[in-house]
Amino acid sequence: MSEARAIGSVMPTNRMLKFTAFLFGAVAYFTFLFTILYAIGFVSDLVVPKAIDTGANSPVLEAIAINLALLSLFAIQHSVMARKGFKRWWTQFIPEPFERSTYMLFASLMLLLLFWQWRPIPTVVWQIEEPEMAATIAILSFIGWVVVFTSTFLVNHFELFGLHQVTKHLTGREMPPPTFPTPLLYNFARHPIYLGFIIAFWAAPTMSVGHLLFAAVTTAYILIGKFLDERPRRHV
Repeated sequence: MSEARAIGSVMPTNRMLKFTAFLFGAVAYFTFLFTILYAIGFVSDLVVPKAIDTGANSPVLEAIAINLALLSLFAIQHSVMARKGFKRWWTQFIPEPFERSTYMLFASLMLLLLFWQWRPIPTVVWQIEEPEMAATIAILSFIGWVVVFTSTFLVNHFELFGLHQVTKHLTGREMPPPTFPTPLLYNFARHPIYLGFIIAFWAAPTMSVGHLLFAAVTTAYILIGKFLDERPRRHV
């Protein structure tokens, strides 16, 4: 009788822990969603209160140093937490089903910090004066973002950003073995998400020094990451 009572008291606790984990994953996902939508406005200088070319001005060298530090901080977090060795160590302290949610939450917070503390360098590098051409370039940037979002749904959007894992954990079902299908866009580009980001960052009717710095550093990070990810395959 006492054993049955003990089991009954454990089950609600387990359900509560699973539900708490699900709430954490949902918060992490919607934080990411807010962050990526803010990123569109930040890069395009649309709607958001602080964009890539707005905010308090700083001396150019100071602005470059701060912006590089912010970009480096994001790159370090994004790279270190994605490593298999870090994941093995990290999942000693947190349950594996919401490791991905934790990763996305930290990445989102790093980006929000970058948006908040970014120093504008508004000196114009190029500016397209012809209205129709400027509108075409702006649309091209928007297409880049569409490519990013579409590419995530062509694989498994909710698994990519951690919500699938915590939902499976809540319902007590095992995650299926990871797969990586390559439909539609993946038949034309090996990494359409990366390609979408690069298009979105570089297709700017007005390119400031600050925007150029952001686009150049993020593109370099994407290309280096792509090279490092693919390097082991070349030795197979």
